[in-house]
Amino acid sequence: MFSRGLLKNDLGGRVIFYLLAAAAILVPLCNLVVPETSVFYLSSYTVTLVGKYLTYALLALALDLVWGYCGILSLGHGAFFALGGYSMGMYLMRQIGERGVYGHPVLPDFMVFLNWKELPWYWYGFDQFWFAMLMVVLVPTLLAFVFGWLAFRSRVTGVYLAIITQALTYALMLAFFLNEMGFGGNNGLTDFKDILGFNIQSDATRVVIFVLSCAALAAGYLACRYIVESKLGRVVLAVRDAEDRTRFIGYRVERFKLWIFVFSAALASIAGALYVPQVGIINPGEFAPLNSIEVVIWVAVGGRGTLYGAIAGAFLVNYSKTFLTGSLPEIWLFALGGMFVLSTVFLPKGLVGLFSKAGKEDG
Repeated sequence: MFSRGLLKNDLGGRVIFYLLAAAAILVPLCNLVVPETSVFYLSSYTVTLVGKYLTYALLALALDLVWGYCGILSLGHGAFFALGGYSMGMYLMRQIGERGVYGHPVLPDFMVFLNWKELPWYWYGFDQFWFAMLMVVLVPTLLAFVFGWLAFRSRVTGVYLAIITQALTYALMLAFFLNEMGFGGNNGLTDFKDILGFNIQSDATRVVIFVLSCAALAAGYLACRYIVESKLGRVVLAVRDAEDRTRFIGYRVERFKLWIFVFSAALASIAGALYVPQVGIINPGEFAPLNSIEVVIWVAVGGRGTLYGAIAGAFLVNYSKTFLTGSLPEIWLFALGGMFVLSTVFLPKGLVGLFSKAGKEDG
């Protein structure tokens, strides 16, 4: 009933929910039940690929909440995504134990290779799933809170804020590349074995993570829709459209921006945590500023300020990336830039704006 009320006047949201429900039912059946000789069979590679797209969609949803509804252009949301991924990766590394290349019961292989004698203090507790999940939410939201409190309190906005967020993720990338940080350096964290005692490479485990990704995206969408339709959401829209006027009538604008920014960071981090067990690796490259810029393109192409447009844009751009990097890898970056330019110039409301315009004309 809660979701039905939120989606009553949200056609795009209902379509997203129907598609997610269908995927959560049909994908497991087509992978685990349908024989491999059938035309309806889905390989484990396809399940993992679509699961990765789902985590990207959740990341795009997080960015659309702060950019599309609050006017905060963040070029550093990839940092929150990567921090969530590293939190999950640290848990998965602790589950390897003596099955690693060097057979050490406590230290991950890269620490043994670098002659570490004991586990760093910040790795303590990551052998417990509940602790790792707590860190998935706590670490990125704490970073977002500190960064946002300093930035919004200083009234940094617009392109200046975007540049600072980009500098943040770049600084984290350089830090995580260092072997001395204790996060695997350039190679990152990989060679995972189990998650909650289940083989992470098995088809059944991959399907379960896929279904969890569908559920997380659906829950994230409902939470964002609830926020934007609440009183808080209306104030946030006022901040986006007329920040100074909103401040002059008595609202503490900084608090509203900070709350939305922190919540968005949590969504991005959860996306990263679901991404890692599906792709099997997390490395400092996920902090690269280009990754955060790509997320902005997903949202712009799909439709900023719609939520469902961000999800559609994430799927469309990443499917195009998969296709073009396989068939015409030399033109992919040009195609990505072209998508952004065309959507900005000719489709300021993205593809969903084009469809909604066509619907109004037909009506």
